[in-house]
Amino acid sequence: MQPSVVKAKLARGEPALVVCLHFTDASLYEMTSLLGFDCIWMDLEHHGYSVETASNLMRAARVGGSDIMARPAKGEFMRMCRMLEMGAHGIMYPRCESAAEAAEVVKWAKFAPQGRRGIDGANADMPYLMTPLPEYIRAANEQTFVVIQIEDAGAAARADEIAAVPGVDVLFLGPGDFSILGGFPGQMDHPAIETAMQQVAAAARRAGKNWGMPCFSPEHGRRLLDMGARFIAHGADIIMVKRALEQIQQQFAPLGFKFASQQRNA
Repeated sequence: MQPSVVKAKLARGEPALVVCLHFTDASLYEMTSLLGFDCIWMDLEHHGYSVETASNLMRAARVGGSDIMARPAKGEFMRMCRMLEMGAHGIMYPRCESAAEAAEVVKWAKFAPQGRRGIDGANADMPYLMTPLPEYIRAANEQTFVVIQIEDAGAAARADEIAAVPGVDVLFLGPGDFSILGGFPGQMDHPAIETAMQQVAAAARRAGKNWGMPCFSPEHGRRLLDMGARFIAHGADIIMVKRALEQIQQQFAPLGFKFASQQRNA
């Protein structure tokens, strides 16, 4: 198993930067990894592509040095195991509600004695039966990281209990779902999110764990770092492409070009 860039940086107290890729083009994964991003966030919670497609995207990323963090849907423990066998370094688990649920994630992500993950070895993580079993088990348990998402006020109130679970590496505040579930959709500067940030940061600090969340700007990133966050997510391919296309329209509209945009503005 390839050593994790994220785990090495977090162990040194350095920040790790994560970028999210939604498009299923292997060249994009290859390019992003070659550019040296610490981690690529692969989202199978909200997107419909198959595990086979995910495997090929992970294969492309291995050309460079980026970790892959894969997110299954809530409760998809067996799918999570397949993601790890395909070569994911980390699992991001969404909508975690309790320490018991976080412990279940760890159980499926780690081999005994830390967990109860099943062995195959014929996939990319071992890789392909090329590593002696004891060496592989040790490396997989050391290099695989577990990110637990805190996405509602109840989970934030239980952040200390979740952070205390052995095998949980990172608490990750999800402000999007937090805002919707809290009744203030899209208000990322809402006081309730600020309270949750403080709760998650304090819980991570007390447990000696790391924490993070999506970062909206360099200024926001600086504030998160000052609060002790070391796992920072910023940028998504679909947003970058959308903004670039909108910029082209803005630049060429003064020349007389018109666009029949279907975008619905709030």
